[in-house]
Amino acid sequence: MQRPAPSKKKSFEPYDWQEKSQDFVVVGVDEVGRGCLAGPVYASAVIIDEKKSFKEYTDSKALSARRREDLAEQIQRDHRVGIGFATVEEITAINILQASLLAMSRAIAELKLSSSEWERTLVLVDGHQKIPQVSLEKQIPLIKGDLRAEPVAAASIVAKVTRDRLLTEMSQNYPEYGFEKHKGYCTAAHKEAIAKHGPTPVHRPTFAGVREFLSTF
Repeated sequence: MQRPAPSKKKSFEPYDWQEKSQDFVVVGVDEVGRGCLAGPVYASAVIIDEKKSFKEYTDSKALSARRREDLAEQIQRDHRVGIGFATVEEITAINILQASLLAMSRAIAELKLSSSEWERTLVLVDGHQKIPQVSLEKQIPLIKGDLRAEPVAAASIVAKVTRDRLLTEMSQNYPEYGFEKHKGYCTAAHKEAIAKHGPTPVHRPTFAGVREFLSTF
């Protein structure tokens, strides 16, 4: 009798960051906007106050826009938050991966940790890559970290809400591109707008979907 093939689906177990928080200042970090055609890449770093509510925090993409807004306000009110970003010019100069890591390092810096706090800090980074600008021994990369650890989930929520607000504001300067709807992501409507009107200064000139139109406008 032939055995069924093993499942290729990966399971990602919750990470027990609360056990770590007994000895460390646990910082969750995540970025948003990496795959967009326009706008900066944003990141947030969050230290959760375990005396306050946090069990509802999860991957920002799994939440409605209204719920993200509500939770972002709660996170910024109840917990310690840093926000950082890297500009379109920096994305162009150093590539989107390095710009994302730079944004995350800036978000951590905005927490303004004291030297004594920094000595016992542990950074949980969403994904599989450590942040070069942060002491490597202080980091644990967590694939699907926003589903496995609430500090990372909180960071993803704040970063997304902050970036979405910025792209909505950008839509006032570039109303024909629909930034308030797609937030700079590579949707069919966004690509059609670029093809029709050309790239704007807030588009990423090295990205496919933008660069091929630079010489025609």
